[in-house]
Amino acid sequence: MEKVDITIIGAGVIGLAIAAEIARPDLSIFILEKNPSHGEGISSRNSEVIHGGMYYPEGSLKASLCVNGNKMLYDIAAKNNIPHKITGKLIVAVKPEEIEELERLHANGRKNGLTSTSIISKKQIAKIEPNVQAEAALYSPDTGIISVHDLMNYYLTKALNSKAQIVCHTKVVRIEKEPGRYRIFTHNAKSEIFEFSSAIVINAAGLESDTIANMAGGNYHLHYCKGDYCSLSGVKPGVVQRLIYPVPAKNRVGLGVHLTLDLNGRFKLGPDTTYIDRKEDYKVAPEKASDFYHSARKFLPFLKEENVHSDMSGIRPKLQGPNDDFRDFVIKEDAPGFINLVGIESPGLTASPAIALYVKAMLF
Repeated sequence: MEKVDITIIGAGVIGLAIAAEIARPDLSIFILEKNPSHGEGISSRNSEVIHGGMYYPEGSLKASLCVNGNKMLYDIAAKNNIPHKITGKLIVAVKPEEIEELERLHANGRKNGLTSTSIISKKQIAKIEPNVQAEAALYSPDTGIISVHDLMNYYLTKALNSKAQIVCHTKVVRIEKEPGRYRIFTHNAKSEIFEFSSAIVINAAGLESDTIANMAGGNYHLHYCKGDYCSLSGVKPGVVQRLIYPVPAKNRVGLGVHLTLDLNGRFKLGPDTTYIDRKEDYKVAPEKASDFYHSARKFLPFLKEENVHSDMSGIRPKLQGPNDDFRDFVIKEDAPGFINLVGIESPGLTASPAIALYVKAMLF
């Protein structure tokens, strides 16, 4: 039976970031991916936003890894020619009573180590974003966007150059504990079984991370929370320069339907938040366009209903249920040599290089 030192389950942005950080020629590392290629799961279905870190509770992994990851990600992107842009972001209060929440977010960001944010007035908003309507805003100059696919390709290339191996079309179906190792059973595209043993297992399986963790004695349950997006057409390029977010919902399930732009300047609204049954359903209902229009027009008065079109969707692997309070990332060695990363949703992309360092420190 083949033996390897480390197996990483999941070749999304988190698994690949970890592989890039820990791979070295003297270690045998397998990266297992159930899809035909890397980065085809939830990592390919998001806003591609580099977050600042003001939303998450002080002392949480989401807060610290987001703030650290923000700086690291810009550095990685700049040094390796990964397409990205520091756009800045406004979190807008469309009603005077929402300003208190902006102040709370601002204070929370300070607790998390953010020093660049500021609250700006209606007059200041009109000066920098004349087509945005709001009473006040929290301005985050360090928020931006990045090409997730280019980032994942960078992580994978770095790992492969250090002799890691990626094995696609490979789904883990069973894990058994052996003395000092784990026996991993997989199915390929033809449902043929292949088994091997690994001294260390790193579970970065995204939507199936609870399933993988539970194969090795864990007790996790993820909720699937779908986020739909709508695209905009017929809107003049550059009409808005920054990302525009509303004040988030009280329960922090999502950040509210917001305006993002990609590296080509195209606008997108979303995502919203809808808990769904446990299946990967990425269809977007046509009526979402009207819902998004009415949500966004509160702060984007130039929008017309015919500008908004149903587009794509993603699914968040949430530990937080629909009526639950905040739940943090789980990054934990639940059994000797078995590290679980469960509930890695937003700001997972931003946090990815910091998460990789966090996991590396658990190993070496």
